[in-house]
This record gives sequence, structure tokens and C-alpha cells, in this order.
Amino acid sequence: PAKKKDIRDYNDADMARLLEQWEKDDDIEEGDLPEHKRPPAPIDFSKIDPGKPESILKLTKKGKTLMMFVTVSGNPTEKETEEITSLWQGSLFNANYDVQRFIVGSNRAIFMLRDGGYAWEIKDFLISQERCADVTLEGQVYPGKGADGSEKGKNKTKPEKAKKKKDTEKKSKSNQEDNRATKQKEEL
Repeated sequence: PAKKKDIRDYNDADMARLLEQWEKDDDIEEGDLPEHKRPPAPIDFSKIDPGKPESILKLTKKGKTLMMFVTVSGNPTEKETEEITSLWQGSLFNANYDVQRFIVGSNRAIFMLRDGGYAWEIKDFLISQERCADVTLEGQVYPGKGADGSEKGKNKTKPEKAKKKKDTEKKSKSNQEDNRATKQKEEL
């Protein structure tokens, strides 16, 4: 049997063990559990619109922390980016959206949402802002109102690939025509 220590002689490890024993039988509410230990919210498949893949993402991200990257247009300094994104965060706060903001570059910020179900509504607000170049959400880049011509084309990756494929097919056909053995030689 372990000899009982006086509580005044407990070190940090002893206190941690005591806290573990104390909380072992304690019932912790689901809302107090860390996010990774909470059971996922049930998904109502009747609300899913098969024509809109975003509706599936909205339901699966509901109640989970989600981050989105926001790029400020122009060539702002880090201080300007801080001020602009602070205005956006304030507007979102006034609309009852819980958003935290982290500046990660001279023109880039991360918006962290406690409930990912609202991410697409927030994305729609951000891309309508004059100084928003683009918003990256779940790997998808959405061009903003402040995007110039080169940035607006970022979201159109599939059509460009198809165009490149057609160009390479044309080149290969022309190369095949040049390499035909039936082509007659011109006399000099």
C-alpha cells in the first residue's frame, strides 16, 4: 500500500494524477468535450441537393472548426491587410458570425470559424468586398470582386486543361502529317 502524502508535499505530477482520478468518474457534457472527441452530428440527407455539392459540405462541416484563406487585392502592406481584414471581421461579428482572424502574409489572412456550416455564407460576403482578391475554402479558390483578370481565371482549371489537350492533339496530328512516307519530294 502506498504511503499517504500530506497534500502540502504534492508536486505537479501528483496533482495531475489526483485530477485524473477525480475526473475519471465525472460525467462531462458533450459540449465540453474537445472537438475531436465529440460524436459527429447526424446528417439529414433530405436537405441535400444533389445538384449542389456545396450543400453536402455545409452539412458535413456543421459544428466543426474550419479555416479559409483570404487574399487582399492590390499590393497592401501587412498593416493595410490587418486593417482591411479587421473591418471584414467586424462586419461578420455584427452579423453574429464567430470568426477569428490571423494575418499570415503581407496580403493574406486566415479566417477561422467555430462552425463550418456558415463558411459558404461568409465566403459569399468576402468575395463581394472591393479589396478581396480571392477566398480559398476546402481547396477551392473563389475569385473576389477585387481580383484582376489573371486572378479571376484561377477557378477555371478544367476548361484550360481541356484546351491544352486539344492543342496538343492538333500538334501531334500536324507532326504525323509531316512524317508521312507518302509525301513527295520536291526537285530542286
